[in-house]
Amino acid sequence: MKLDAPTLVTVTIFVMVVMGGLYLLSWSQSRQTRALGFLGAAQIVGAGAVALFGLRGHVPDWLSIGFANAAMLLAFGLIWAGARSFEGRRVTARQTGAGAVLWLAACLVPPFYASLGARVILASAVAGLYCALAARTLWHHRGERLPSRAPAAILLASEALLSWARIPATLVLPVPPVGTPTDPFWVAALCFVALLYTVAVAVLFMALAKERLEAEQRRAAETDPLTGIANRRALSGQARRILAAGPAALLLFDLDHFKRVNDTFGHAVGDAVLVGFCAAARQVLPGDAAFGRLGGEEFACLLPGVAVGEAARIAETVRQAVAAMRPDLVPDLAVTVSVGVVRGAGDFETLLDLADRALYQAKAQGRDRVVIAGPGLRQVA
Repeated sequence: MKLDAPTLVTVTIFVMVVMGGLYLLSWSQSRQTRALGFLGAAQIVGAGAVALFGLRGHVPDWLSIGFANAAMLLAFGLIWAGARSFEGRRVTARQTGAGAVLWLAACLVPPFYASLGARVILASAVAGLYCALAARTLWHHRGERLPSRAPAAILLASEALLSWARIPATLVLPVPPVGTPTDPFWVAALCFVALLYTVAVAVLFMALAKERLEAEQRRAAETDPLTGIANRRALSGQARRILAAGPAALLLFDLDHFKRVNDTFGHAVGDAVLVGFCAAARQVLPGDAAFGRLGGEEFACLLPGVAVGEAARIAETVRQAVAAMRPDLVPDLAVTVSVGVVRGAGDFETLLDLADRALYQAKAQGRDRVVIAGPGLRQVA
């Protein structure tokens, strides 16, 4: 079947409407992902613009030229708004619709409206700018590791370059001073390119939304809901990776008399103590430390490549920071922690067992102290 211009226009409209509907359906099921709503609107508005382009000669020029290009530029603005929303940045109607408003204002100038070259240059410049801004928004927020982020940014950047390439082409190639391109080949080519980018952008943004959702679910499954630090499962995974690279020091913390705190002051105070302990510990622990909650009032920290003496010094710093805590709910409550320290390699559970023995000795010796595991357990002075 020959894919002439009318066929490609029809197919492009159909695909854009379907993609837009899928975006809006996904957004209705996940309202917190507002980017899907912006991108769905971009596809629907873009489909309307292509329909008006295709009706050139059957509807007034102010529709097929003026409003068609305004709608297309609004669609590009919505794509940028979708990228900004996806990255948690503020979206304003002024930014989104500036290109369309600029185009409509320019069309009120008769010499501009009569010149095909001028119209192509302005529309291409604005569309390319929106694509470039969307690409920059995605690229500059790569701290969140999503596999489809770089391909999406590169695709939008290539669309920007393609739009801008029309500007020198318009200046160099002969174009009619008035009117609109009617060569079926070029109309078909533009529709085909628009169709490819529509599908590619839609697929990549859907993939980005899916990857972020999976990442959030993975973080939730590996995070202790009360304290916000790693849970036992996540800590075990981090420990395996650290110990596979070489020996490490393990600190095992247990808050002293925690059951008494819960029984005397209630679970709200107990929870505040747990959260406060984590905040105090994270302030003094090294940045590369793997810190997590094993359960209840027991926590563990793995220090990659740290000697046992240095690990004991860090544990003592944590102990002192905890001793200085004063929970807001009960300012007079003194909180202390006992710590068992061990250094080794291999199996994480084995190290935990050795550190637990040291922790038991710390409890037996009166609590609120650091004890190092090894031949002849010894307390840190």
